[in-house]
Amino acid sequence: MESRSLPMAAATSMSVAIAIVFLIYTAAPLGDAASVEHTFIVNQTKMTRLCKATQVTVVNGQLPGPTIEITEGDTVTVHVINRSPYNMTIHWHGVKQFRNCWADGVPMLTQCPILPNKNFTYQFNVVGQEGTLWWHAHVPGLRATVHGAFIIRPRHGAESYPFPQPHKEIPVIIGDWWEKDLAEMARNMTKSIFLSYASASTINGLVGDLFNCS
Repeated sequence: MESRSLPMAAATSMSVAIAIVFLIYTAAPLGDAASVEHTFIVNQTKMTRLCKATQVTVVNGQLPGPTIEITEGDTVTVHVINRSPYNMTIHWHGVKQFRNCWADGVPMLTQCPILPNKNFTYQFNVVGQEGTLWWHAHVPGLRATVHGAFIIRPRHGAESYPFPQPHKEIPVIIGDWWEKDLAEMARNMTKSIFLSYASASTINGLVGDLFNCS
């Protein structure tokens, strides 16, 4: 039986075309998604609010902690270095951990706590989600100072919003300021002992002008 083959020029052109299509197809996901990496150093520092210096546990020496800002589809990697005297985990509140529950940060359920002077790395993909969420310590009491914003932007940019692109965006985190040992207060709460309330409310870690030494 006579075998037929394409002319050399035609075969070469087709091979090049197939190669180009293959490269475009395989390169598309790399151009779309990114890898976002942070390092969280959890330690204790003194912050002055209400005319008084209070020792608090924070991330990277700031309150609130760092804002994680990504685009839908990105991979998030967070290296947690625990230099505090407490066991620690970080929970990504509202982030759906599809087939990745071990990155959810729930102590004694999805992971062992990060012991003092130990490290742990969280890595997860954020797929099919958009919005403004937050991350926090999944440790009773300490989430009052160990927290920050987690912003997931639409993959297709501002055209995905139902309104024009804003001139400026500012994350606003409303919290409480305690002049107490938060770890001790959390232990008391497990015994149904709740003897105090927050000394002030905060916006992005600061008390308002109605308080002294604000």
